[in-house]
This record gives sequence, C-alpha cells and structure tokens, in this order.
Amino acid sequence: MSRIGRMPIPVPAGVEVKIDGAHVAVKGKLGELTHTVNHAITVKLEDGVLHVTRAKDDDAAIHGLERSLLANMVHGVSTGFEKKLEINGVGYRASKDGKNLVMNLGFSHQVIMPEIPGITIEVRDQTHITIKGPDKQAVGQFAAEVREKRPPEPYQGKGIKYADETILRKEGKTGGKKK
Repeated sequence: MSRIGRMPIPVPAGVEVKIDGAHVAVKGKLGELTHTVNHAITVKLEDGVLHVTRAKDDDAAIHGLERSLLANMVHGVSTGFEKKLEINGVGYRASKDGKNLVMNLGFSHQVIMPEIPGITIEVRDQTHITIKGPDKQAVGQFAAEVREKRPPEPYQGKGIKYADETILRKEGKTGGKKK
C-alpha cells in the first residue's frame, strides 16, 4: 500500500464532506471545493475521518495523489493556503486598487493583475504581497503568475521573489583586469 495513501484524513469541526460516488465536495468557512476521484480509488467518511482506499496494488501512485488532493481540500476550506512575495528593486512597488494588484516593475507602464475568484490579494506595504485562498493549486498558480512578471535576476537581485526563496547571486564581470 501507499504510505501516504494509507494515512487517514481527519475532518475538523465546521467542515462538511459530501461523497457522491466519485465526486467529493468539501465545504468549510473559507469556501467550497469539489474534486472527481479516479475510478480506481474509493473514499469513505467514517466518524469524522476520511479513508482513501484502492482496489488494485498497481494504483499506488494514484492512491497517494488522491489522498493528498483530498487532504489539501480539507485543509484549504478550514485554514486556507497563502504565498508571500517580496519585491526588490529601486522604484519597484505594488499597491491594491479595488480588486486589482497594480505593480510598478521598471516597465514603461504599470502591470495590473485582476483578483481571480477564490483568491484574495493583500498588500502589506509597497514591497510585500500576500496571496490567500482555499485552493492550493490556484494560490500557487496565481503567485507564480505574479512572480513571472519580473522574476529575480541573479546580478543585482531585482525582481519579485517568494519570501522564503534565496537567490543565488552571480559576481558579474570584473571590468578590465589585465596582467
């Protein structure tokens, strides 16, 4: 059996799980998420705990994947996910204009990214952005799209990076040292 797939998923108080054949719907204080489980996997809710099982031993990878996806759904609707981004560079800054994220990133124009449904954007100050939501994949994808607008460059470190990311800096040219 899959080590990850075997682990039960505890369902916290305030989270409702509805299983209708291969369709699983999870509803909590932060929203509602749905997922269609692979046909080789069975999901059961017993005493506030989700159990994910498989029919054949050949489906170990799918077993672990489906269990992880369901665990992320339960965690997302109860506590949510977040990604923190930092902006580095002279004149680089971000602000919130209604539901839009407005960034000055050294281009001749501002970069405007609208907030998508299910995602909230918080701008703590001009250089720190927090992206929150119940869907782990959507939060990560939106954070990657924001980072893509000006990825950090290795020489001066300017750009948008994740808060826990370290940028390997390069030395650059030495500038005409001859022997």
